[in-house]
Amino acid sequence: MKIGVYICHCGSNIAGMVDVAGVAEWAADLPGVVVARDYEFMCSGLGQELIKDDIRELGLDRVVVASCTPRMHEPTFQRAVSEAGINPYYFEMANIREQCSWVHEDRGKATEKARSLVAAAVSRVRHHQSLSVNKVPIRPATLVVGAGITGIQAALELANANYPVYLVEREPSIGGRMAQLDETFPTLDCST
Repeated sequence: MKIGVYICHCGSNIAGMVDVAGVAEWAADLPGVVVARDYEFMCSGLGQELIKDDIRELGLDRVVVASCTPRMHEPTFQRAVSEAGINPYYFEMANIREQCSWVHEDRGKATEKARSLVAAAVSRVRHHQSLSVNKVPIRPATLVVGAGITGIQAALELANANYPVYLVEREPSIGGRMAQLDETFPTLDCST
């Protein structure tokens, strides 16, 4: 197993509190790690190319990126490793921006925590399995449970949008509580 570890400076967002170069140097000695690098902005085109080049040249089969939240850039890096020829699910991300840099005031503690998160990501990526995306045909129908005023309105709007709708009600009549009222405000009309 050949793992590549990439630590992002994120400008000064991470590097302002974490010794990024030190974490990369430390990560190079983790089991299975073939290369560990730090770069100013890993999510940039040049950062992604750095990862792709290492995958091709060093034969990496797993990639760990320590940067910001996976919610922001996990698809970016998964696409990059996929374009380089490895399964996108052989990628793991460690969030050292929000979980280290932004929450610590002590550079030493933030760096130590970043090391722990990187070590955990490296350990985890070893156990990843190759996955594939399956496309399954769906039937775009909607089930609306409850035929009160809200259920009826939802069913009508879906039907007007050309979706098949199934409206289910457990009572013998529709209308819910509204159907039990004699008159409704402001017109005093019969609710039914």
